[in-house]
Amino acid sequence: MANFASKGRRPHIKALRGLVMAVSALSFVSLLSLSNIEALAASGQETLPHSPVNADAKASALQLSGKPAGGTADHSKFEILQQDFKSGPEVTKACLSCHTEAADQVQHTLHWKWETKNEATGQTLGKRTVINSFCGNVASNEPRCTSCHAGYGWEDMRQPPPSDPEAVDCLVCHADTALYKKFPTKAGHPLYEPTPWNGKIVQPPNLSMAAQSVTNPQRENCGSCHYYGGGGDGVKHGDLDSSLNHPDAALDVHMNADGLNMACTACHSGSGHQWPGSRYSTEAKPTTITNDGEETKTAKIRSLDQHAGLMEPSASCESCHSARPHDGNDIMGIKLNDHTDTVACQTCHVPEFARGGVATKTLWDWSTAGKLKDGKPYKVMDEHGHPSYMSEKGDFEYAENVQPFYSWFNGETTWTLLDDTIDPTKVVEINALGGSATDGKSRIWPFKRMHSRQPYDKANNQLVYNHVFGKDDTALWTNFDWDKSVPAAMEFIGKDFSGELGFVDTYMYWPITHMVAPKEQAVRCTECHAKEGRLDGITGIYMPGRDNFKWLDWIGYAAFGLTLLGVLIHALLRIIFRNRKTQA
Repeated sequence: MANFASKGRRPHIKALRGLVMAVSALSFVSLLSLSNIEALAASGQETLPHSPVNADAKASALQLSGKPAGGTADHSKFEILQQDFKSGPEVTKACLSCHTEAADQVQHTLHWKWETKNEATGQTLGKRTVINSFCGNVASNEPRCTSCHAGYGWEDMRQPPPSDPEAVDCLVCHADTALYKKFPTKAGHPLYEPTPWNGKIVQPPNLSMAAQSVTNPQRENCGSCHYYGGGGDGVKHGDLDSSLNHPDAALDVHMNADGLNMACTACHSGSGHQWPGSRYSTEAKPTTITNDGEETKTAKIRSLDQHAGLMEPSASCESCHSARPHDGNDIMGIKLNDHTDTVACQTCHVPEFARGGVATKTLWDWSTAGKLKDGKPYKVMDEHGHPSYMSEKGDFEYAENVQPFYSWFNGETTWTLLDDTIDPTKVVEINALGGSATDGKSRIWPFKRMHSRQPYDKANNQLVYNHVFGKDDTALWTNFDWDKSVPAAMEFIGKDFSGELGFVDTYMYWPITHMVAPKEQAVRCTECHAKEGRLDGITGIYMPGRDNFKWLDWIGYAAFGLTLLGVLIHALLRIIFRNRKTQA
């Protein structure tokens, strides 16, 4: 009888055990969402080992990471490249004798046209039209600014780029940068004769040797323009500077010269000279669905094109690492993979930018430009050797190891263009970021937020162009006279200017996607899940560790208390029934 009675009670024990397990699960989930972030962090697993890159994707990337000169052709043996070239276009003509479609391909790219239509906003963007928070505008400053055009001789932004195929510059992307460089003031041309520059005589490059050195683009090729935008090394982007020519793993795990040694084209991998990854339209939340509605493995995205159902190749982290890159076999892996829907990879894996010993510009105040000492321009240097004031450009601030600015971002930006009306009582966003916590398309992204003070038309409340470069009487860098430089630029492009010049504060946002740190140096959980942490300015979400809702906290505490009570009751019942069984 006693045994029967004991067995008869076991269904009740099982039910109680099930209730305890359910309450325990509720308690665990509640506590995890409230405070377990710090407990997990304390366990030493804040930087979980990542799953390896898909082998096929890795092999594909390595094939594009700067393979050495040679392969199936040694250009130094081509007789046509051994001639005494007198100009860049002559070299291009020789290149086109074999690479017959190359110039036409280049002339259909953003690199060539400096113009693109943003279908989402309807704006016409590109270097040809936008205003930035650095040197401001290209128009009226062409010979200087077009030294970074992928061609020769574009001297007037009012006209389209040259249509002659031989105007395409093959060497700037493919030649050894030790043998070939464009000259800063020649509208994309290199020097063709010895030329005085900064007190020295600069010799022209040997174009024949440069032509024979060509290979796939190296980091130095892309960097010859992209590192030096805005007037100096690292000035603009913050995550692109000359330290990436030979970085170690601590600076960038992908470009590590002793490791993967990836070239830019390993990620910005396209075809027909079309390179994905434009900041004018960014993949903030890369999709794994083709236009036909079929799922595609993210590691294969980069190898696809519009013929395979995707609109364009991807330059995203997910195209190699997938949308679930962390080891999902434990709670940390699961939790980190849950973050990828709302947090961009770069947010955790680029903890700071300008980490390679090259400072980036963070402030540019144009309003102070034009001051002279004893009738002459002057320069002031800070304690690190960076200019803090120049008569030509105004006041500056530089910084290294900069923590990014974080924002919701859906990949779209709305630019403040020349004809747009601004509110000078507020900071003007040069490229306002689209996105929110609720649109389903956004993630939290890291940015460099550049602060500038720029000229504007006080009567019309519009930003203005400025003529800075040239030896004429109206160029600011020559005559230091705002009353001449702005009217000259506006007249050049046929726009009205009231004559009332003012200065307005602006922000410009630059996505941070390079200088990816080793996983051990990724942002720690508690750096975000904390009051006044990295994501303190992010709105629209409840963030454990940062935010507090008393009722939710009490639910967690109550669930924990019920769990503890259930465990104690269960233990007590086991003791009671064990004693009864022993007595029987």
